[in-house]
Amino acid sequence: MAKKRIGILTGGGDVPGLNSVIKSVVYRGAEIGCDVIGIRRGWEGLTHVDLNDPASKARYILPLSRENTRTIDRTGGTFLHSSRTNPSKIKNLPPVLQGQKFAAKESSKKGVTSTVFDVTPAVLKNIEMLGLDYLIAIGGDDTLSYAAELDRNGMKVLAVPKTMDNDVRNTEYCIGFSTAITRAMDAIDRQRTTVGSHERVGIFRDR
Repeated sequence: MAKKRIGILTGGGDVPGLNSVIKSVVYRGAEIGCDVIGIRRGWEGLTHVDLNDPASKARYILPLSRENTRTIDRTGGTFLHSSRTNPSKIKNLPPVLQGQKFAAKESSKKGVTSTVFDVTPAVLKNIEMLGLDYLIAIGGDDTLSYAAELDRNGMKVLAVPKTMDNDVRNTEYCIGFSTAITRAMDAIDRQRTTVGSHERVGIFRDR
């Protein structure tokens, strides 16, 4: 029986804990006999990659193993890098997709209207060429909203909520939230001595 292949990517901003998730998937995958394929730079890795070009493939696709993920949980950020690419809202088609026809629609942001393309067919083709049986997407609302779109297109997707704002719907806990709160509380506590030294009252507000 051929090994199952799991793809994994991180999208959006980085938060503490991403590398721990990646490492856990790789180690558990090895235990159950699955290959884990890292997709670098979030959804960009499935929209911009040219799998027939070795240089492009090396830039966006990274097979993961116990060896190359053994120490990644010791650092913050994401070992796979990230981007804010949403394949259903591509403004400029990458070179590999130039000349192909995709569904277009108008998108408005801050009063500016632009044309965006939905390159989902290209994403599904790349997933097929990579032989992925499952896809794990780690991200916030934007990353996971596209993961839901792939699910509607028949891809087996596992979503891991990640955001320091803890605002992903239908989940109680997001990776990065507890660290953000803990560090904010620590920073505020450190101000107590400064405020007290000057016999003042300090007011802290969120953004």
